[in-house]
Amino acid sequence: MSDLILCECFARDGLQHETAFLATDTKRDLIDQFARAGFRRVEATSYSNPAVVPQFADASELLAVLPRVDGVHYKATCANTRAVERALTDLDAGIGVNEISLLVSASDSHSERNLKQSRAGQWLRVEAMAKAAQGRFRLVGTISVAFGCPFEGAIDPASVMEDVARFASLGVKYITLGDTIGVATQASTKALFAQMLSSFPDVHAIAHFHDTRGTGIVNYLAALEAGVSHFDVAFGGTGGHPAKVQYGGGVTGNVCTEDFVNVLETMGVDTGIDLTAMMAASQACETALGRQLASRVARTGLNPMLRPMLSAQTVDSPEAK
Repeated sequence: MSDLILCECFARDGLQHETAFLATDTKRDLIDQFARAGFRRVEATSYSNPAVVPQFADASELLAVLPRVDGVHYKATCANTRAVERALTDLDAGIGVNEISLLVSASDSHSERNLKQSRAGQWLRVEAMAKAAQGRFRLVGTISVAFGCPFEGAIDPASVMEDVARFASLGVKYITLGDTIGVATQASTKALFAQMLSSFPDVHAIAHFHDTRGTGIVNYLAALEAGVSHFDVAFGGTGGHPAKVQYGGGVTGNVCTEDFVNVLETMGVDTGIDLTAMMAASQACETALGRQLASRVARTGLNPMLRPMLSAQTVDSPEAK
């Protein structure tokens, strides 16, 4: 099994920007397709206020019909204690996720705009949420705008490390650094993650970058070089801001799943992803949204040097036997 773990974010971060509601059954089928393609972490939904992010008004309904693949962590985003309580209710009903994320912003201005709370207020909420979770979920802490804020500019790396320490003190062992507006560079990416991994060896660092300026993949490779093994991606580069919350120049999509996996596999890095299944899922995402998405690989196909690998996967697949 690959040591590198990709989290497929299409169904949550990818869809949060979509103004048209995607049918629950379609979401279910896509998420199941992602898990069966080899993604060991999948963002399934968000316990958001439907008035703010209507795309996830069906969170519990979706989880009730979602098949589960052994070994896969299905994640739901939680913005407040009420969201954690909803996650617990679904868990008690036997339909819950096994991973939830807790959000903070690296700047006060972004926190006020995105979470309607000061940083101090949001940290109090996060502490209450971690306690409310009762140790029943794997907790993922996310630090948005860790590399730069659309309102305040540069973020002090020391402040980001203080946030990592604060999450770790709450028992959060998976911590995401988010380049929310696509301002990270190879140098800043490598430096910040190297500092995090050195200072917090028991924490799993996760990279969640938006590809605003076309630098997402090169920055992910810098993170990989720094020792990061967890990366968030989304089919077609979908995602960014919730449809009713915009900042930083509009949509800033995620790193394209197809393109990043293609790069890694051509480097000889084992992603653990079934490439044929990935390309089928890529097409399914475009069909679901009714338009072409941003992935270059979706248009051109995988690097032809990967054909021997694709042939081997076909021979080894259950359908071929």
